[in-house]
Amino acid sequence: MLKYVLYILLAIVVLALVAGGIHLYRVAAKNKAEMAQFSGPKIGYHNNLGKTLVIYYSLSGHTKDIADRISMLTDADVYEIKTEQPLKNGLFFALKMKKQLWSKEYPKLVQDFPDAANYDTIFVGAPIWWYTAATPVLAFLNQYDFKGKKVVPFSTQGSNFGTYFKDFAATAKNAQLQKSASFNNLPKKYDDAVDNKVTEWLNNL
Repeated sequence: MLKYVLYILLAIVVLALVAGGIHLYRVAAKNKAEMAQFSGPKIGYHNNLGKTLVIYYSLSGHTKDIADRISMLTDADVYEIKTEQPLKNGLFFALKMKKQLWSKEYPKLVQDFPDAANYDTIFVGAPIWWYTAATPVLAFLNQYDFKGKKVVPFSTQGSNFGTYFKDFAATAKNAQLQKSASFNNLPKKYDDAVDNKVTEWLNNL
């Protein structure tokens, strides 16, 4: 009997690995096709968004990377959302974040928010956790007043931004929402194409 149980468990593991491999292959193929649209000569930035602020939270560095690209092009000020107790990725991290999302008991933030009144355009970037914004970003949105400014959300994720932009629109207070953008986490070989994607998006705001 035990032998059959082990066979069943082994079959489940194999099927999970195969399914995971297929998913990764499809994501890689999708990324390659998308970024091919942005290959070629460097696109120049020519828009004027006024005085600009980039707000973001980043745990692994992907969201910071996009925030830095936006800031470099627009000469924006940058504000990093910080939790009172720094979050650390670990064995049970995903489960803890799932519990926070379910209970809406988000982490406490460092209360040094910039004043939206000082800016014309405000970008807000979030990594995607469980198909929505990272809990520190949701905590920030629950507390922040955009004061009627133009607000541009963006996301970084493995493959799917889920309900982030819908959730953002439902939560952001007094925001004039502009065209959003999502960025999959990509290897460095796509850096130039990512630059062009960011620049084209900014030019069209």
